[in-house]
Amino acid sequence: MEGSSLRHWKVIPILLITLQFTTNMVLGLADAPFDKQRNIEYIKSSCSSTTYPRLCYRSLSIYANKIKTSPRLLVDTALNVTLKASKSTSRLMVKISRIHGLRPRVAAAMADCIEVIGDSVDELQQSIEELGHISRSNFALTMSDIQTWVSAALTDEDTCMDGFAGKSMNGNVKTMVRKRIVKIAHLTSNALALVNNYASTQSNLP
Repeated sequence: MEGSSLRHWKVIPILLITLQFTTNMVLGLADAPFDKQRNIEYIKSSCSSTTYPRLCYRSLSIYANKIKTSPRLLVDTALNVTLKASKSTSRLMVKISRIHGLRPRVAAAMADCIEVIGDSVDELQQSIEELGHISRSNFALTMSDIQTWVSAALTDEDTCMDGFAGKSMNGNVKTMVRKRIVKIAHLTSNALALVNNYASTQSNLP
């Protein structure tokens, strides 16, 4: 009888541990959808202040679990998404520039575009690297540098589009290039808006 009672009291802690573990699992599953929705709402709200909010939300919402509600991670992700698109566009333009039979003006515009988009890629990479080293002590100076670089990247993309302006530049090459450049320019514009928001918000912190 005494042995049976002892076994009974040994079982109780195990049951309690199992119950606690099950409860934590259930609560964790219940919190997951709420956290995901909160993260998505944060991105949607942040994107509302950009020039192209739908593109902003579409390009960043898939990274909601990574970004969570962090302004720094939001900016970092926006810059990385823009950098990836810029590199892809740069590679495409290099391929197009090697097509035989391009008209001289188109070939010249392509060469200029490849150069300035290369500069844009470098400026975005510099911005991302600097953001990785940001701290409270160097925040204002670092953010100022990042704002300058992202603004320069946007200017470079506008310069590329200007090179394909005019009726004499009509054709498939112009359509293809401008479509890709417009997209990365919009992504860069959105990233700059998020950078500016981050800079102004954090600069007010004690």
